[in-house]
Order: sequence, then C-alpha cells, then structure tokens
Amino acid sequence: MAQNNIATTSAAFLEIGPGARSLGMGSSFVSVADDANSLYWNPAGIVNIQKNEVQSFYSPWLVETQYYYNTAVVPMGVLGSIGVSFTAVTMDEMMVRTVQEPNPSEYGQRFDAGNIAMGIAYAKKLTDRFSFGVQAKFIQEKIWQMSAQGLAIDIGTLFITKKDLRIGMSVSNFGGKLGMEGVNTLVDIDVDENIYGNNDRIDGSLGTSKWPLPLMFRFGLSKNVKITNGLSILVSGDAIHPNNNPEYLNLGMELDVQDLLFLRVGRSHTLYQLKFDDLKNGIGPEQGLSFGGGLKYQIPRGPIVKVDYVLTDFGVFKNVEGYSISLTF
Repeated sequence: MAQNNIATTSAAFLEIGPGARSLGMGSSFVSVADDANSLYWNPAGIVNIQKNEVQSFYSPWLVETQYYYNTAVVPMGVLGSIGVSFTAVTMDEMMVRTVQEPNPSEYGQRFDAGNIAMGIAYAKKLTDRFSFGVQAKFIQEKIWQMSAQGLAIDIGTLFITKKDLRIGMSVSNFGGKLGMEGVNTLVDIDVDENIYGNNDRIDGSLGTSKWPLPLMFRFGLSKNVKITNGLSILVSGDAIHPNNNPEYLNLGMELDVQDLLFLRVGRSHTLYQLKFDDLKNGIGPEQGLSFGGGLKYQIPRGPIVKVDYVLTDFGVFKNVEGYSISLTF
C-alpha cells in the first residue's frame, strides 16, 4: 500500500476555495471562470470579464476561524485583463498554555494566529477562443511570534470550442517551501552541563522544517445548455490532482432564471478515498453536498449588483455558510 501525503504541506489555507457561486457548484469552476473569483480557480478566466468587477466573500469557517477573500478585475481591451486578490484567515485570541502553566488566569499572556495571501494577475486572449493567465502571490502564515513567508505562482488556460464547450486547466501554488521563523525558537544552551562555571546561557536557535506548498492541478469541462427563453442550465465537472491528497472530482450545476435568479447544487471531493494500510475501504471526505442561490440586479444608471449564498455540509463539522457580493460597473 502506498503512503498518503496528508499533512505534508504548508499554507493549508490556500486549499480553501472562495466564492459562494463557485462553492455552490461543488467547487467545479476551473472551466467556468467567468467572474472575479477566477483569480483563484483559473486566472485565465478574467479575460471573460467585460467590465470592472469587485467581489468580496466571507465565510465563518471551521473551528471558529474566519475566511475572507476579496478581489478586483480591470479589463484593458486588447491588452488583456489585470486583477488583484487578497485572502485572509483569522481567529480570536487564545490564552497561552504551557506545561508549567496549563490553566492560565484570564490576565495571562494571549496569542493569535492568521494567514494572508496577496496576488496580482494578468490574462490575455491568445486567439478568439484560447486564453492564458498567470497570478503571482505573496503568502504568509503566522502564529504568536512565529511566521513564514513565501512566493507562489498560479497558471491557467481556458479554451472555448465552436460548440461552446469550455475546457479549463490550472496549476495553483507553484513555489518554494515555507518554514516558521521567529523569536519563539530562541533558546539558551549549555554546551557541556558537566563543566561547572562555564557559560550556560549561550544564545541558540531551534531549527524548523520547511514544507512545500499545496500544489494543485485542475482540469475541467463545462457547458451552458439553453432550455427555454430565459431559462438555462450550466453543468460543470473538475478533476483535481493535489500533491497532498488522493485525486477526486468536483461536480456542479447552476440554473439561470431570466438572468436574475440563480439556483445551484454541487458536490466536491467525489470519489475521494483516503487509504491506510490497516483500512480496507479507506476514509471518505467530510464534505457533502453544497446548495446555493443568488440574485442579480441592475441598479438604474448604476452598477450591477450580485448577491450569492452557499451552504455546504461538512459532516462532523456540521454546515459551513458563505456569502458573496459583487459590483460590476
């Protein structure tokens, strides 16, 4: 039996997908990629945005953490499109607990943890049907007085056939390794405890291991099917190959009613099976079905406003909600 690679990468927050619309479709979005959230799923998709768009996503994530994703895209005509993104994962402060003081008082020392990623992207149509995009990101993880920083690149392509079948592919988080550094690794060292009177407080530092980023390869297909005038359905599917998990599929669909009301359903991590030597059938994912909806409204002489909502079943973690709002002007 092959070994699994769970917990062998750093910056795990980069695997959290943003956008109530994309999550409502089971995270099968690499070939859809037609709004500001494309910077995460497939940066090549921002060439499909015809007007300036700003989008913000918020989700009260697992175990009392907060997830934020904000992005903006500016189309530049024949020159292509540019975009910027900002990701943050935060948590409330907690009491510092040590072996010597496992139950500190409310006036004791506190710590917090958080992660951020900032990216800038560029995409351009190489032909009328084929586009290419790239995003460069700065990544930081922090806990108490320790932090790790690094750079990564996302690359994506998008091809639309003559029958409007969309084919998307992306590679996310291609970069170096991250390792924690900071004052919490500083220690005092006694070179030889058997010698009396020597300097027993020589400054030293504990070494920390560096771990690769969660590299992800996505390949997907999607197609919009018109049912009647004002009613259409978008179906999509992605195949995911991560470097720290088994392969799996994401599947989803979106019902469009008069380009005003949107209903979505999807499932991520389909066919996911985590194998161990002592388990015959393996372990399935905690993620279940996702359900979502959205409204689109054109403000008279103003921007287009889109509001979306998603609810995802996370098994023992119960349900996770997400909210998106975007402005197109």
